[in-house]
Amino acid sequence: MATSTKPLGGRTAIVGTGSRAAMFVRGIVERPNSRVVAICEPNEVRATYYNKLLQELGALPVPVYKPEGYVDMLTKEKVETVVVTCIDALHDLYIVPALEAGVNVLTEKPMTTDVEKCRRILETVNRTGQHITVTFNYRRWHRQKTNSGGLMVHKSGHHFDLVNWWLNAEPETVAAMGKLAFYGDENGKRHGWARDYERARGAKEAKDDPFAIDLESDETLKSIYADAEKEDGYYRDQNVFAPGIGIEDDMALLVRYNTGVTMTYHLTAYSPWEGYRVMFNGDQGRLELEVVESQFREVTDPQLTGGQIHGKAALPNPGEATIKLHNLWQEPEFLPIKMEHGSHGGGDRRMLSVLFGPLPGEQVDTGDASKQGATERDGALALAVGLLANESFKTGAFCHVRDLAFPL
Repeated sequence: MATSTKPLGGRTAIVGTGSRAAMFVRGIVERPNSRVVAICEPNEVRATYYNKLLQELGALPVPVYKPEGYVDMLTKEKVETVVVTCIDALHDLYIVPALEAGVNVLTEKPMTTDVEKCRRILETVNRTGQHITVTFNYRRWHRQKTNSGGLMVHKSGHHFDLVNWWLNAEPETVAAMGKLAFYGDENGKRHGWARDYERARGAKEAKDDPFAIDLESDETLKSIYADAEKEDGYYRDQNVFAPGIGIEDDMALLVRYNTGVTMTYHLTAYSPWEGYRVMFNGDQGRLELEVVESQFREVTDPQLTGGQIHGKAALPNPGEATIKLHNLWQEPEFLPIKMEHGSHGGGDRRMLSVLFGPLPGEQVDTGDASKQGATERDGALALAVGLLANESFKTGAFCHVRDLAFPL
């Protein structure tokens, strides 16, 4: 995660009440020095659900503001920290006014979704002297680039940030190739997985579709998506083999860094195996890291649940993590590693303690574990790889970070 220089918490407002807000709400309520004082959300059903969640956690319900009342909310509720968990493409609309008001800003990844919005955020940081905290966690699927920036921007808050941090380097040049290889209507017809329905809810054609999400079978998903869709028309369970999907699901990248290091990267977004493999090659040998979050999926496995979408439950058939060291001219050796499942591999608990302070009786990680924070500069440099990959998809050219003209 990228962190600001100010401590977070205190009087906290939540912007956007989709699935990702729950982790922050729980973490804030658990800490005696912080509390949720307001919600900014256009969908009344979802806002009501989160007020009920606050009551279940032993907190009081809070005022709900529409987006047009956001700036007034900051002043009226004496907000000290805002947590932005709305649609990625709208992050800048809440980040910038909060920075200008001198409020601490914590935003979910990615920080934003295009070049102009990123410049606007960075220019506001430079003008106000404020900083942003960008949280980095795992897994999400967005079918429209206008809302998400595509999976390259999504992965900027996951893999690309990790690589920048691991290498202690900044990306300079990106070349990429990508396509919609598996999802979408044409691909679905070609490989035979397609079903003829618009969204799964109420569609008999979706009953035997292993790619469908059953919102009715999980109370959390039903409450924040199925019951709320009449307010804004957002369908969480759309057919992944329907027309109109505007993102790539198979992508390959070549990235050069300012240290001279190069990275080759391949993302397959439709694989029934979930995890990642990383190899570091150097003049002394090679280090291999493999993290298996889900070894395989079967048609009979549970579909996505509220626990998984909130990061509280493990994916089906979880695997292990391994680190193998190949020293030059020596036999390889496996290094010890501890693997956790659920709650983003134990990352949520640690992250919340760094962001909002430890729970009573708990200590914040120290040593190397305490150095995982950075500024919005790191968020922008991770985002740069995804943005340049999208540009390279279109042009077929090598794209350069300097051409983004980010005021870093």
